[in-house]
Amino acid sequence: MEQIDKKLLKEISDIDGEIKGAYNIRKNGKGIERKVTENINIVTKTDKPGIDIYVKENTKFEFVHIPVIITESGLNDVVYNDFYIGKNANVVIIAGCGIHNDHHKDSQHDGIHRFFLEEGSKVKYIEKHYGEGSGDGKRILNPVTEVHLKEGSNMEMETVQIKGVNSTVRTTTGILEANTSLVILEKIMTDGNQTAKTIFNVELNGENSSTKVTSRSVATEKSVQQFESHVLGNSKCFGHVECDAIIKDDAKVIAIPSITANYVEANLVHEATIGKIAGEQLMKLMTLGLDEKQAEQEIINGFLK
Repeated sequence: MEQIDKKLLKEISDIDGEIKGAYNIRKNGKGIERKVTENINIVTKTDKPGIDIYVKENTKFEFVHIPVIITESGLNDVVYNDFYIGKNANVVIIAGCGIHNDHHKDSQHDGIHRFFLEEGSKVKYIEKHYGEGSGDGKRILNPVTEVHLKEGSNMEMETVQIKGVNSTVRTTTGILEANTSLVILEKIMTDGNQTAKTIFNVELNGENSSTKVTSRSVATEKSVQQFESHVLGNSKCFGHVECDAIIKDDAKVIAIPSITANYVEANLVHEATIGKIAGEQLMKLMTLGLDEKQAEQEIINGFLK
């Protein structure tokens, strides 16, 4: 494996050497390595690019890695991955895409992921996006995630985009039955002329279903971010949406949180805060010996942690 490949895998999946659990590595539109386990099977789709991942019921504390790396300029890679999680299973799924582009043509990856969680199952899903390269070709990522939670299942999502992605549109949809929970934490940092748009749509259809959607972002220079959330309370349920953004320089941040209660016992809350770093926070750190730039970076690192 080339050094660029190893660096990208390290950035998006913390892969450095042997991979724990089942995995499927995709490079430049093709699968290059795969491993299955006794409880987790990975099958190539026959009708379109992508894979089906099957997790047996009662599987406990196993890992699945499905990283994508792109080093070919001008490639537009679209992949469809479906995850079938058996009853009472509990697994960690680590995905993400790293793009290295040293040339003039744009490189793009659109990953369409669907999750089907059976009763009592639990998934922790981590997705990281990263871009690098000396070329002026754009690095574009447009992930689509669709989550279906059957009774008693739970999913926790953490999506991270901190560096090097010129343009992204992320769309996430959740459909929740009774006694389910969907927790989403998004972390984004943009600079230059980068743009990032995220759209969350969650339907709380079952009694005692709940969701918590949290977005933390930092926009600097001339970058533009837009956060949209739509939570529908269709039953006795709880939903909380929170958007916190730090803005610097000539950046622009738009927050559009939306909640709709279609049932009298739906309990829905939304919050949105956009602002610069507080002067008193900077002063406190600068009295400890940091200069202004170092103090700003410490605050940003803590905010996105």
